[in-house]
Amino acid sequence: MSQQSSKSARIASNVGGYLVFLMLIGVLASVAVPPFQMRVRINKQWEPRDYISLINKRQQSYFAEKSVFSTSVKALGIRIIKTETENYKYSLLTTKKATFNYGVSKQKDLKSFVGGVFVIPATKVESNASKNITTTTSILCGADSPGTIKPPEPTNQNGKIACATGTIELYESYH
Repeated sequence: MSQQSSKSARIASNVGGYLVFLMLIGVLASVAVPPFQMRVRINKQWEPRDYISLINKRQQSYFAEKSVFSTSVKALGIRIIKTETENYKYSLLTTKKATFNYGVSKQKDLKSFVGGVFVIPATKVESNASKNITTTTSILCGADSPGTIKPPEPTNQNGKIACATGTIELYESYH
């Protein structure tokens, strides 16, 4: 075998090895990408959880100071929260006894969230409290399925708060 054909055989062998290597990378990428995409989608859903949780806490503080809930995110003084981001739109609905804080998905593959802060008798939290004193309690709920529809508000039945049908509680309420 001539030196030229030996050199060609080595190059062909190396090219074949590179092709096998590239195919192996392709197979590994096809296996790894779907879980990575799922992780990205889950990470996007932490934004509204954090925002709604923070809005709930600020609404509780606002109520403790002023005996009413804020009617706007801006009035809560949370500079880091925008009322609209790439994936979510945030809003509130306020009554005298409750406020509902929404993170509604703008993407059909992400879930929407709703937080609620309710005025309750302080005796529901501390048995020694005066019957005339009120306090607040809150809850964070996530939609059961992805979509761009505003989730239903949580409920308050005699101081017992719960997520509405179609949503699930994401963590225990705090006082």
